[in-house]
Amino acid sequence: MTESNRGLLLALFSYSMWGSFVLFFSLLKHIPATEVLLHRVIWSFLFVAIILTLSKNWGRAKTALLNRRLLLALFCSSLLIATNWGLYIWAVSVNRAVDASLGYFINPLVAICLGVIFFKESLAVYQKVAILVASLGVAYKIIGMGELPWIALTLAISFGLYGLVRKKTQVDTVTGLMIETILLLPFAVAYWLWLLFQGQQHFSISTDGALLILAGVLTALPLLAFSAAAHRLSLTILGFMTYLAPTLQLLSAVLILDEPFDDGDLITFSMIWLALLIFSGGAIWRRRKTPRSIA
Repeated sequence: MTESNRGLLLALFSYSMWGSFVLFFSLLKHIPATEVLLHRVIWSFLFVAIILTLSKNWGRAKTALLNRRLLLALFCSSLLIATNWGLYIWAVSVNRAVDASLGYFINPLVAICLGVIFFKESLAVYQKVAILVASLGVAYKIIGMGELPWIALTLAISFGLYGLVRKKTQVDTVTGLMIETILLLPFAVAYWLWLLFQGQQHFSISTDGALLILAGVLTALPLLAFSAAAHRLSLTILGFMTYLAPTLQLLSAVLILDEPFDDGDLITFSMIWLALLIFSGGAIWRRRKTPRSIA
């Protein structure tokens, strides 16, 4: 098997896992989202710790822990990703997975806007058009339906800011996740102890306990696969595959979990999809044109 094919399989694995999160977390609807989040943090930490031990890569984590500036940045990223995780879990638990999937469709466009704001990146015409079309889709949701898509916007912005912070940190994916979960661990453990004291915790040797442990494993596993895939695939292929996860989330929410998807949702999503088509098509056209202009 070629490296490219291996990378493709790894990317499909990671995006398919992310796309199936809506089904997985729907199995934990009866448990408060904050409790599911604390277990996601704790078991992610333990799983990544095992990975680092087996790969003998604790040296990177120790170096990162001694870097105060890096720790501050990763503390910010840990709060952002915890917000993103918690809101997503809650959205699924209250049958708002369709709104959550919209957030991850919007995310690439949010990332462009953040690049302009923080890195002074210039926008190509196709990027401006894509952002305009997406903004019209969100505006329709607000004006036409009288509803602010706050779940989608919060997920998109929190994940976009998370990506921004991580871009500024010189740390690999696994080490970064390790430090983030270490920083969140005291809060998670304290909350778990409080739930135990109140007699309100749901963890036990049962199906629920196994699913809560699995939540941590499923957090780290696709990240590891994606990190490996990113070294083997072009950004164009990865860019297209980014939309696989929210597409699977949307289809799962509507076709399997029977969440409502009315004409208003169809219009909003259609405009977002059109924006993404313009964005992806423009990026491909630009990459193909650049080598010719250099030659």
